[in-house]
Amino acid sequence: MLLLSLSYFIHLLGTVIWLGGLAFLAIVAAPALRQRAVTLAQWLGWQKRLAPWIQGSLLVLLISGFVQMTNDGHYAGFLVLDGVWAWAMLLKHIAFVALVGVTGYQQWWVWPEMERLALLAAKRPNLAAEEEAKLQQQELRLLWLNVGCAGLVLLFTAVATAV
Repeated sequence: MLLLSLSYFIHLLGTVIWLGGLAFLAIVAAPALRQRAVTLAQWLGWQKRLAPWIQGSLLVLLISGFVQMTNDGHYAGFLVLDGVWAWAMLLKHIAFVALVGVTGYQQWWVWPEMERLALLAAKRPNLAAEEEAKLQQQELRLLWLNVGCAGLVLLFTAVATAV
């Protein structure tokens, strides 16, 4: 019981950190970026400062969620889809994997492109401005895709909890 209680506490803490980071980016930072109150470089700086916290919380959620899932009375085994709870958990994990995939794409493809763009801006500002607008739109679409995945994770968690 102590392990399970600790797992729930850590899971809730990880959820707050994860959703708090996403909420900051979506509610505060994204409008500032769209209104050009912050530069793409500042946006990237915020992303990089939040990334370890968000990634760490996702790892915590994965581990503590595994402990909770395997201790749940509804759990009948890996990919045993015998009811609403099992289907909700499967869909939740698909949304989680999609979220991790989008986050990885941002980090390993989009952010390096932003860094290259910052170097280009120093030498050819007009060319960089065109590319910056495209990259900004891509980054905002990916952010909202992540917010959507997060919403699905919460929705399927609610369904599984209600069963």
